[in-house]
Amino acid sequence: MKSCLAYIDGGSRGNPGTAGYGIVLLDENNILLAEISEPLGIQTNNQAEYSALIGALRFATTHRYDSLRVFADSELLVRQIKGEYKVKNTNLKGLYEGAQLLIRQLKHFSIHHIPREQNRDADRLANLAMNKAGVPKKQSRPSPRQVRAIFRSGCFQPLEPLDLPDGEEFQLTLEAVKE
Repeated sequence: MKSCLAYIDGGSRGNPGTAGYGIVLLDENNILLAEISEPLGIQTNNQAEYSALIGALRFATTHRYDSLRVFADSELLVRQIKGEYKVKNTNLKGLYEGAQLLIRQLKHFSIHHIPREQNRDADRLANLAMNKAGVPKKQSRPSPRQVRAIFRSGCFQPLEPLDLPDGEEFQLTLEAVKE
């Protein structure tokens, strides 16, 4: 039997918001088969998690794997696929049904909940996908702000307090100020 493992993660920045998913696929000897990172546009976090599962299932069925073991940090997704929770959300029902169709094409399928710390590679790929998606068209970019800063030791140091999200990327336009 030809089998593989998939570590999956989906996410959205905002709920709904800019979404994407990441998948790390390994063969039965833990040798990397593929890394997949796909932007999804505007979706909820749960829709992105389901899209990651469907992406892993499509990889397995397209590449003729008989068995797939999936590891995800979304407890909701895992419990719904296992039948422990009902799928009540109408936006997830179609994704759930699509996943079930693909699961039935495999001889063996299992899905397991893991802590986020054990899913870092899939999380990294999901974040890359969200970065690729950019700013959603439905949202506008905030107006540019002028901030005075001083350049010391290779870094810009603001001369006023800033309330900015940690890890966010910014574009700087420089203009020297003479006083």
